Amino acid sequence: MKRTLTLGKESKDVELIHLDGVTTLVWEGESHPVDIQEMEPGCYSILMDSRSVEVRLDQAKSLDPESHAYRAMLYDGAYEFALVDPRRALLGASGGAGASGGILASPMPGKVVKLLVAKGDTVQEGQTLVVMEAMKMQNELKTNLAGTVATVHVQEGATVETGAALITVLAPPEA
Repeated sequence: MKRTLTLGKESKDVELIHLDGVTTLVWEGESHPVDIQEMEPGCYSILMDSRSVEVRLDQAKSLDPESHAYRAMLYDGAYEFALVDPRRALLGASGGAGASGGILASPMPGKVVKLLVAKGDTVQEGQTLVVMEAMKMQNELKTNLAGTVATVHVQEGATVETGAALITVLAPPEA
């Protein structure tokens, strides 16, 4: 899945593609075969372009709820960066998904603990629609759009990946 990686004031388009047991990193349009092995929780061995590096990743705080902030510790120092799904960034920037509606997507891998709405329910901007559990914490996922629930894509108890569609909300028709 494509992401925008922000490191300081620079932003780069990145994508990890897993196909037929091979992982490829696409960095600014260039493909690089990469082997990523988790050595222990939060510690990874990465082999790319005949170079190997050990990286320790920790979550970092971010003011932007649409980004996933991390701190990477390498042999030459620590780097803080954020990953943003460009579709979610565009959706957030438009205040929803325009006249047609928007998709509430999972911001992280986790388990759907509770669905608080059903198809046909009317929702208000800022209303909690789903409670997810990730990393032993429960997170309330809210809509940034008032409208009607068109589709509930998941069931309680489902395990979802980052970016998975959870609920589609349709904006009311323009009067």
